[in-house]
Amino acid sequence: MKHYVGLDVSLAETAICVVDEDGIIFREGVAASDPNDIADWLERLDLNLARVGLEAGATAAWLYNGLRKRGLAAICIDPRRLRALTKTMPIKNDRNDARAIAGCMRVGWFSIVHVKSDESQEIRMLLCNRRTLQTKQIDIENEIRGTLRVFGIKLAGRITSGPFEGRVLDLIENAPRLAAMVKPMLIARAALRQQCAVLHKMMLDMVRKDETCRRLMTIPGVGAITAVTYLTTIDDPARFERSRDVGAHLGLTPKKYASGEVDRNSGISKCGDVAMRSTLYQASLALLTRSTKNSAIRAWGLAVAKRRGLRRAVVAVARKLAIVMHRIWAEGTEYRWEGKAAATN
Repeated sequence: MKHYVGLDVSLAETAICVVDEDGIIFREGVAASDPNDIADWLERLDLNLARVGLEAGATAAWLYNGLRKRGLAAICIDPRRLRALTKTMPIKNDRNDARAIAGCMRVGWFSIVHVKSDESQEIRMLLCNRRTLQTKQIDIENEIRGTLRVFGIKLAGRITSGPFEGRVLDLIENAPRLAAMVKPMLIARAALRQQCAVLHKMMLDMVRKDETCRRLMTIPGVGAITAVTYLTTIDDPARFERSRDVGAHLGLTPKKYASGEVDRNSGISKCGDVAMRSTLYQASLALLTRSTKNSAIRAWGLAVAKRRGLRRAVVAVARKLAIVMHRIWAEGTEYRWEGKAAATN
């Protein structure tokens, strides 16, 4: 008889539930949130475990890979679909969540989440750390602007990141008490800029050595950040049978509600990776508004902008960029600037 396992993972402990083919609970328990401890707990049962399910989360990749190495049929599932089931529970706790996951494993009511490779996870960590340092640097600059404005010291106009420190020091030269409080902020900002430059160089070196990134950068509007973010988000182009499925995966296709006589479309679904969607949006906006070199994608986007407006055109071009990038990656080709073959749906 086959048995199915549900794992509800927390930081310290994991609730485990094992059910049989009829949905009857065979065994329940708790193990430390470590793949070896969970595998040891399950192996002591000496059962035919058809599926071992756990929700996607911060430690999901580590647990998934560890359980797979121990020979268990681990599956990482989408928690959004499971949430529709667990929110109806009158009593929600880790034990009942594990029961719900085990039941989903038995009936097949789940959506499998792709677990990215360790290399993609490392590159994504580099990108996240770089973005965090950039965000904190901007927060410090805005804080300095806002606090100095209270004393009538205004940093008017657009000031680039380079001369920002010099401009601030010039303005507070005759206010020693303010200078004593602002200088530590400027020192912290300088340290953030320095370390962000280190991570940025690491990212650029990685892009130069990667053949796929170089081919993706032949597409108009796609730079180093867009290419490497796309690489870590998709991870494996074979995941998608059709290139146009990437647009829906990244949440760049309209939502639809159809019930009875009601049938309407709304804005994009915004599913999938937020960072990737934001990066594609910025790339498509730059392509339509800043690029001076003609291409099939830009011409198509400008035609959409004339009919539907710039905002919708930017989203449409972002979706098309995602599709073209997948096609080039899967086929091992480069973008063809002449002709429209590379800009097909």
